[in-house]
Amino acid sequence: MIAITGATGQLGRLVVEKLKQTVPASNIVALVRNPIKASELGVAARTADYSKPETLVTALTGVDTLLLISSSEIGKRVEQHQNVINAAKQAGVKRIVYTSLLHADTSPLSLAGEHRQTEAALRDSGLEFTLLRHGWYAENHTGFIPGALAGGAFLGSAGAGKIAAATREDYAHAAAVVLTREGHENKTYELAGDTAWTLSELAAEVSRQIGKDIPYRNLPEADYANALTGFGLPEPVARAVAGYDVSASEGALFDDSHQLSKLIGRTTTSLSAAVAAALKSSGSQTRATS
Repeated sequence: MIAITGATGQLGRLVVEKLKQTVPASNIVALVRNPIKASELGVAARTADYSKPETLVTALTGVDTLLLISSSEIGKRVEQHQNVINAAKQAGVKRIVYTSLLHADTSPLSLAGEHRQTEAALRDSGLEFTLLRHGWYAENHTGFIPGALAGGAFLGSAGAGKIAAATREDYAHAAAVVLTREGHENKTYELAGDTAWTLSELAAEVSRQIGKDIPYRNLPEADYANALTGFGLPEPVARAVAGYDVSASEGALFDDSHQLSKLIGRTTTSLSAAVAAALKSSGSQTRATS
């Protein structure tokens, strides 16, 4: 049996759908805080809370392979992930697949520390594991498209940094492959998009598709953080996002190993396709696209 933590999240839902294409739904378990919210997934759902160890052993009973999608609660991840690992050992889980961060062992991103500690905990656990080190989600930047259209420009601090982003659907596909096929035990994969792009290139692609010039304006880190705060982001989040951009300018989000496309057996989603999907979902009008 395969279980997915955070199965009602943006990535988890996609993994469940991918798994259902290759294994019976009866072999999939969604681990969620509120099973009622998982009813539309079409698989069994069990209550599991990263911060409540008492829920985890029961939730993991009978599970052979677990996809541990990293917690969204930055600053609490190490303890939460350790709770899951401990429960998995107690419940008899054989392998944990963990969604880590691209080049977690060397990444300068502030996010990397908790991922490094979780990876170490998995190595120390005695369980088989697979590390899926995710690069940036394309949606992290295409999600800013509505704001850029409203304001007339993309803002950021990434300079000419190359971002080898892929979509959540690409990463979900890779997770489904690793969860259902043999030969991935105790392996680490650096997952990123096939074609890296800059924020200037993202702005140019949006401009092309809508038929209107939306430039990219590079700002000093503090100015970008202040702008994000002005748009309503909490100050700590705004500072973190601006810091991620600066790290991107230094190459932290670049990878050209093509391990993701090799895993999923196809090229990763192109920038043009990711932009088109974002424009469609936001209801923005586009000119002819290709």
